Amino acid sequence: MIRKAVIPAAGFGTRFLPATKSQPKEMLPIVDTPTIQHVVEEAVESGITDILMIIGKGKRSIEEHFDRNFELEAQLLEKNMMEDLIMMRKINSLANIHFIYQKELNGLGDAISYARYHVNNEPFAVLLGDTLIESNNDIPVTRQLMEVYNKYHSSVVAVEEVHPSLVSRYGIIDGDETDKDIFKVKDFIEKPDINTAPSNLAIASRYIFTPEIFEFLDNVKPGKNNEIQITDAMQAMVKHKPWHALKFDGKRHDIGNKLDFLKTNVVYGLKRKDIGDEFRLWLKEYISD
Repeated sequence: MIRKAVIPAAGFGTRFLPATKSQPKEMLPIVDTPTIQHVVEEAVESGITDILMIIGKGKRSIEEHFDRNFELEAQLLEKNMMEDLIMMRKINSLANIHFIYQKELNGLGDAISYARYHVNNEPFAVLLGDTLIESNNDIPVTRQLMEVYNKYHSSVVAVEEVHPSLVSRYGIIDGDETDKDIFKVKDFIEKPDINTAPSNLAIASRYIFTPEIFEFLDNVKPGKNNEIQITDAMQAMVKHKPWHALKFDGKRHDIGNKLDFLKTNVVYGLKRKDIGDEFRLWLKEYISD
C-alpha cells in the first residue's frame, strides 16, 4: 500500500503577480478553499496518511494553514460558530504533514529529490500543488493511479488527451495500450513537434514513483532553464524499469494560469450547495446583458 505523498509547492508563481508577491500561488482560493488544501484532500481521500510538502521562500503561510490556530478556534467557540470550528480542526488533522524547504528553485526534479529520505525506499505519490484533478467517479485520480501500481508494481503517470495542436506544450508519452486506458510506456517526449509526436497523451501532474527514481535524478544534467527536469529522469528510467500510464477518468484544472484559475472558480462555484443556484442565475443574467 502506498501511504506517502510528496507535494512540490516551491515556485514563485510569477504568472499571478502581484497577488503572489506576498502569498503563495498554492494558497489562492478556489471559492473559499486554498488550492493546496484541495490537493491534500485528494491525497487523503486516496488513502495517503503521510505528506511531505516541498516549499520555498515566502511559503510560510502554507505551513500556518495546516497548523492549529488556537486563538481563532477559541473565538469560534466563544461565538458558537461550531460548523466553522469543526472545519478548522479538520484541516489540522487531514494527515501527517511535513515541510522541507527547497534551497534553490532548480526544477521539479530537484524538488522531488528532497523527498529521498522521507519516503524511505517506499513507492510514493507526487501531486503538483498548483493543479486540481476532479474525478468523474467516486475514486480520486491519485487512487486510480495507486490501483494501477498495485496491479503492475511499476511507476505510473497520469495522462490526458489533448488536442493535437497542443502537444508541443506538454510532456507526451509513447506507449501501447495494454488494458482499458492503461498504457505500457516506451518513452517520454518533452514538448514534441506536432508532426513527430507519438501520441496526444499528455502528462497530467500526478505520478506514482518507485524509489528507483532517485537513482536517475542523481544522474540528470540540468536541462531547460538550467533546472533538473523530472521528465529527463523519467526518460532515463523507462529504458531500464517498467513504466505505465493511466488515462484517468476525470478533469484537470491547471491553477497555474489566470484563465484556467477563473474557469476553475466558476466550475467549483456552480457545484456549491450554498451559492451554486444563485451564482448560476447571476451568470445567466450577466451573460445575457
